[in-house]
Amino acid sequence: MLLIRPLLKTNSERKYTYHIPVFFIFVVSNIGGSLTPLGDPPLFLGYLRGVPFGWTLNLFPIWLTTLAIVLGVFYVWDTRCYRKETLADLQRDRAAARPLRISGTLNLLFLLIVILSVFLQFPFPYREATMVAMSILSMVCTKKELREQHGFTFAPITEVAILFAAIFITMVPLLALLEMKGAELGITRPWQFFWLSGGLSSFLDNAPTYLTFSFLAESVTRSQDLAGIPVIAGVRADLLRALSCGSVFMGANTYIGNGPNFMVKVIAEEQGVAVPHFFEYMLYSGLVLIPVFLIVTVVFFL
Repeated sequence: MLLIRPLLKTNSERKYTYHIPVFFIFVVSNIGGSLTPLGDPPLFLGYLRGVPFGWTLNLFPIWLTTLAIVLGVFYVWDTRCYRKETLADLQRDRAAARPLRISGTLNLLFLLIVILSVFLQFPFPYREATMVAMSILSMVCTKKELREQHGFTFAPITEVAILFAAIFITMVPLLALLEMKGAELGITRPWQFFWLSGGLSSFLDNAPTYLTFSFLAESVTRSQDLAGIPVIAGVRADLLRALSCGSVFMGANTYIGNGPNFMVKVIAEEQGVAVPHFFEYMLYSGLVLIPVFLIVTVVFFL
């Protein structure tokens, strides 16, 4: 949320930018956040369930491989689009260039305190109270004109709150059924956890989907002979690795797979930037991400 507005502003003189919010969602809102519990909501829930804070750093090879391929595709795609820009637009872009600077730096302190409240495992309700307090201090201490210059509004988070409240209500029966009957479906292998947790995360929110599959993986772990197999927070490490990557990565498959996806869409529209509609976005994710996930499956989860 801190990065999307500057990125859109930087490219505002260009005409062929339809793909930029899409790849931003792929990389920043989802795949890039898979290394720590602070990076994506599913991993935070795992942290609350006992997964050590640093364990997700074990996902680094998968994270690096996935990001390298997606960023490589973006580089080729964006280079081709940049070459389509008119000379007048490129000159306007160069003329409008300004050094990047940060205002409202006091908010970095508030953000650090929020991060520490998670990292130091403040108990409920102190963690939540800390987050609310830092939000209030940010509103009070930041100059109004800075928010106006940044184009800040509450519209994106309001739309996301309404949409995901409806998703949470309707998804409960499906996830409850999966949790009770999932073991009967023969879901026992890492690639199955990767694709099934990812598939549901694409259309439901990825945080409760992760939680459901972690319970399922815990049940599978208890039913097996674990001689020599590492176990993390009651779950086989290979299954936990697969469902963590599936939930985080495939949250990028649709606008509703992860809350920040929809917020990026709304912010871009507020800034006057054209973005793909729901099914058009899925064409992008199907074309770019699904082949990448197939490669990741073969390399890491078979």
